[in-house]
Amino acid sequence: MALTRIFKNGNSQAVRIPAELAYDRTDMDVEIERVGDEIRIHPARRRLDGVMASFARFSDDFMAAGRGDNRESERDEL
Repeated sequence: MALTRIFKNGNSQAVRIPAELAYDRTDMDVEIERVGDEIRIHPARRRLDGVMASFARFSDDFMAAGRGDNRESERDEL
C-alpha cells in the first residue's frame, strides 16, 4: 500500500497520487466520493447526453433492409 499526505491547495484539500497508482492519462475527468471513512476516485462514467444527436445522424433508410439472417440459436432449457 502506498502512503501519501493530504495538503492544502487554495481552499481545497489535495492529495498527490503516487506514480505507481497514477492513471496513464491526465486529460480525463474523475469522480470522487466518500464511502464511510474512504475516499474513492475513479474515471468518470461517460454521459449519454449526446447519444440521441448521434442517432439523428443516421440516414432515414438506415437498416431498412433489416439485420439480415440473424436467427437465434436453440438453447437448452433451464
